[in-house]
Amino acid sequence: MTDTTPNRCRIVLISPAGESADVFSERFRAAIAGGDIASIILPSHGLDEAAYQAFAEKIVPIAQEAGIAAIIVDDTRIAGRVRADGIHIEGGKAVLAEAIESFQAKMAVGVGGVKTRDDALELGEERPDYVFFGKFGYDNQPEAHQRNLSLGGWWAEMVEIPGIVMAGSDLASIETVAATGTDFVALSAAVFGPGVDPKAAIVRANAILDASAPRFETVA
Repeated sequence: MTDTTPNRCRIVLISPAGESADVFSERFRAAIAGGDIASIILPSHGLDEAAYQAFAEKIVPIAQEAGIAAIIVDDTRIAGRVRADGIHIEGGKAVLAEAIESFQAKMAVGVGGVKTRDDALELGEERPDYVFFGKFGYDNQPEAHQRNLSLGGWWAEMVEIPGIVMAGSDLASIETVAATGTDFVALSAAVFGPGVDPKAAIVRANAILDASAPRFETVA
């Protein structure tokens, strides 16, 4: 079978705040119909444990049926209950180390909360599966945040652990993110914002990446 995975920066979706599982599941299915998506991160956005689990129980199977990795944020119990593909840690190095020791054999363990190069290097010492540069819900400007671009580009050049860089609310920001050499571009408002057609957004996002993203070296 031919591997059709693009050999360039790929899309990671971030589910937005304030949407019910039923509404978001339809918007997510529309996005999936638009083309390649590597994974989706599901923040709790302030939901209590029961509501967060119910949301995840609806979305995780949709992702997995499409070959998209589903990642829960900070709650390892819910990640296990919904059989997620990964856990995203925002709580710092000690929490990350515990999650890696307990769960990395069973699921991916990634990390966010990076504000400086020192933060990134300290967290990277634990060998997470990825490092996320950005903050959930803060892609409210058209362009990607300059700090995230700077950190993501530096990380891509210096460290082999994959990086994810948060784009802005305008799909045009994808090109700037991809130019850093990062492995993944994170999209939320640009795909799921008010009035946005998720399918059309993913079609355009992949077209931008196909046209402009650097190609990665392949290992024989």
